[in-house]
Amino acid sequence: MGARYSSTTPVTLADGWSLRRLTAPSRLFGANGLRTGPDGRVYVAQVAGSQISALDVTTGDLETVSAKGSDIIAPDDLAFDPGGNLIATEYMDARVSVRNTDGSTRVIRADLPGANGITVHNGRLFVNECRIGGRLMELPLDGSAPRILQDNLVMPNAMEVGPDGLLYYPVMGSNDIWRIDPDGGEPERVAGDLGTPDSVKFDSAGRIVSTQVATGEVLRIDPRTGERRVLAQLAPGLDNCTFVGDRLFVSNFCGEITEILSDGATKTVLDGGLMWPLDLTVDAEGNLYVADGTFFYVLRDGELRVVASLFSAGTPGYVRGVSAVGPGEFLCATSGGQIAYYRLHPEPETEVVAEGFDQLYGIAATPDRAIVAAELGTGRVLSVRAGGADVLASGLRDPMGVAFGPDGTTLVSESGAGRVVSIGSRVGTVVDGLNTPQGILVRGNRLLIVDVGLNALIGVDLVTGERETIAADLPLGAPPGVVPKPLLGTPPFSGPMGPFAGIAAGPDGTIYLSADAEGSVLALRYTE
Repeated sequence: MGARYSSTTPVTLADGWSLRRLTAPSRLFGANGLRTGPDGRVYVAQVAGSQISALDVTTGDLETVSAKGSDIIAPDDLAFDPGGNLIATEYMDARVSVRNTDGSTRVIRADLPGANGITVHNGRLFVNECRIGGRLMELPLDGSAPRILQDNLVMPNAMEVGPDGLLYYPVMGSNDIWRIDPDGGEPERVAGDLGTPDSVKFDSAGRIVSTQVATGEVLRIDPRTGERRVLAQLAPGLDNCTFVGDRLFVSNFCGEITEILSDGATKTVLDGGLMWPLDLTVDAEGNLYVADGTFFYVLRDGELRVVASLFSAGTPGYVRGVSAVGPGEFLCATSGGQIAYYRLHPEPETEVVAEGFDQLYGIAATPDRAIVAAELGTGRVLSVRAGGADVLASGLRDPMGVAFGPDGTTLVSESGAGRVVSIGSRVGTVVDGLNTPQGILVRGNRLLIVDVGLNALIGVDLVTGERETIAADLPLGAPPGVVPKPLLGTPPFSGPMGPFAGIAAGPDGTIYLSADAEGSVLALRYTE
């Protein structure tokens, strides 16, 4: 029970078209911080979806506690105060907010960049900033000035006070775990040479349990002796953990919640899936690749397989726009403002072409590798070259998708203006009367447009101008009535984050769509 998106309106298709889901809809927008609530449910923070859900680990039922579009934005970690009020760090907005038991919310502080790890001990609130130069602090609940326990940390994360009364916290950038007296004093290193620890909790025997984001290990460490044991080996991307009694649960960026059993076995409590998805691309062999922000996947034999992540070797980072340009080679636009080639062989590597851009989205390359990209933050379309870019067009309202017409003309979806334009000596309207066009694709003389405002895939004949709605009532964009608040981003992980419903085509004519409302990939085919 419970999902991030539901609709009672079925998808409708034009004559001759068929549709199938290649991946199951996601129940969460990824899974980040975990905290067991006073009611025994596991509360799940979801940065990408600005949502907090409560999971009953016995029945699998999910309840949305703070929905997308609500006051809490990009929650990353959670804690409860003695009164049962839920406190969340808002990673992208540099805030810490409290959601009271009556459903009202208030901001405690709004000047904590990278606010992430959080815990409450004896009614006292402790928060850290997961960034380079981050601080560890006690934060008065009345919103007054924080008391700094330590600063200049390299990406601290989810933390907990141990049975000895000391505050334990992982530091991802130095790959170790530390502790400090909550009343002040010198910090002490507890364990090092880990797998990039991003959480610390304690079991009933007073031992540390810590997830390792880079290696996927769940470690148990005795802080008294230093003895350590691998409790489970899972996929990289682990984010946090929590106990329900003696039962241990861990989260993964993909939205999977896993129980770690006492004999070392694991049990999936909640299946993972896609956080968005964003752009799509198909290589010459017909393999479909999915940019999902934190992860870059290939979809093969009905299974999503990780090609790269934020923490893998040679990673391009948080990929938003992508285009296959050769065997095992991809042109990527990242949310950190970089345009880069990502190559899988002989070893994964990223070659940055140019950087410093403001909210890149669609990207495409001609056969001779001339690069064109849409820069939403400045309203520009760019011709990108090594070390910089030339401006092809400016003054556009939220340009997003990029494609090339049959004659090589650059086409761009101007999502804020509800149209698709051509870029030449001047900007010309190709298709207007749209709502929020995002991904675009040209097949022969036909332009295909993903319009998230209309929840539709639209086909336009570029010669006659004839227009057809190929599919309507698609699971695209935000739920009805919801206006998502912008995700501002936090370097070095990402710049501003936003949705982008991509489109791609296989060599057999199959059309692939990012169904970002429900977190799935759709395949459409013309069968007549």
